Amino acid sequence: MAENSFFVDSGKLSEKALEKKHRLERDPSSRTDHMKYMEGMEQIKSDIMDKVILQMNSYDYNSYTASDVKRALASERCTIEDFKALLSPAAAPFLEEMAQKAKLETSRHFGNTVYIFTPLYIANYCENYCIYCGFNCYNDINRKKLTMEEIEKEMKVIADSGIEEILMLTGESRSMSPVDYIGEACKLAQNYFRNVGLEIYPVNTDEYAYLHKCGADYITVFQETYDTDKYETLHLLGHKRVWPYRFEAQERALMGGMRGVGFSALLGLSDFRKDALATALHVYYLQRKYPHAEYSLSCPRLRPIINNDKINPLDVHEKELCQILCAYRIFLPFAGITVSSREVKSFRDGIIKIAATKVSAGVSTGIGDHAEKYNGETDADTGDEQFEIADDRSFDQMYKDISGEGLQPVLNDYVYV
Repeated sequence: MAENSFFVDSGKLSEKALEKKHRLERDPSSRTDHMKYMEGMEQIKSDIMDKVILQMNSYDYNSYTASDVKRALASERCTIEDFKALLSPAAAPFLEEMAQKAKLETSRHFGNTVYIFTPLYIANYCENYCIYCGFNCYNDINRKKLTMEEIEKEMKVIADSGIEEILMLTGESRSMSPVDYIGEACKLAQNYFRNVGLEIYPVNTDEYAYLHKCGADYITVFQETYDTDKYETLHLLGHKRVWPYRFEAQERALMGGMRGVGFSALLGLSDFRKDALATALHVYYLQRKYPHAEYSLSCPRLRPIINNDKINPLDVHEKELCQILCAYRIFLPFAGITVSSREVKSFRDGIIKIAATKVSAGVSTGIGDHAEKYNGETDADTGDEQFEIADDRSFDQMYKDISGEGLQPVLNDYVYV
């Protein structure tokens, strides 16, 4: 295990690590500057971050009225001001009208289709202390990093179920999940899947280019919250603490040749309306700079994690979540929208008929347990899950349920030439 690991051989936290954890929690001055790049972090010249922050900080959603919402719904093309109105509390009484408009936009750009994928977690070691995440370096959980043989076994189990798109994830540890390890996993994935995505720690442009060469088609990065002050109180240690480097990850990925990029705020960490605005504007401005790329948004809410009862997410109920998703679709009609297994079956079944275009199925957020969950194997050496899921439908059941809603499940629509 690497020298800079936070764990002793037993997997338990060392006394030195515990002392540092308590110091970080008590003393903000012991933390590094969250707006300052660390050594080895590539800095790119881009004005997108400034544009997004300016719009977010100036957004007074309580200033919008019913008239503003009606104007936005009547507009043929949704402007930034229209989008702000649709995210505001004034839009809540117009949710049915928003849903109807969103459904029309979804149909225009995506037809009657819903894409299906599954995530594969290949390691849960992490060097960040993010107080809301089950993988954080100070959480006492079972840690595991899959070998290439174990990764291939998991991939075969998933591929045999019928799934053709996979999203591979790791904890954020360069020492335990280095870029070349992830690259080798991408090469394996090409043998089993038609579409390969990554949700890993942000890397530099040349590293994204390497991962794309290995077989990765797209990357997803959760900004978590675009509120830089709140971000500082939630991310106390590690490379993830550096807010601007994380913000620029998607642009570096596009510069490195990735075909697509995904965006998300974790709703409930801060003001969800401002986070939703910033997420969409992040996509909006990048799309104008890189119009050739594919863009997608996720809209997750906080879920329970192991050994943590201290996180109290700000209230984001299903009506607010539906409002955000409808506003996303109206403002960004070309963007894919993913609704994960964090949400319950009834919500997911409803939202795919309105705004969402992609869902996960056969989900596990643990490490190395697909063979156990899919085939009933009981001797698997597994790592703990990142969070609890709410919808545990298999691929077969999800496929049947989507078809039953009168929609067309899609496994892959990309052909390499």
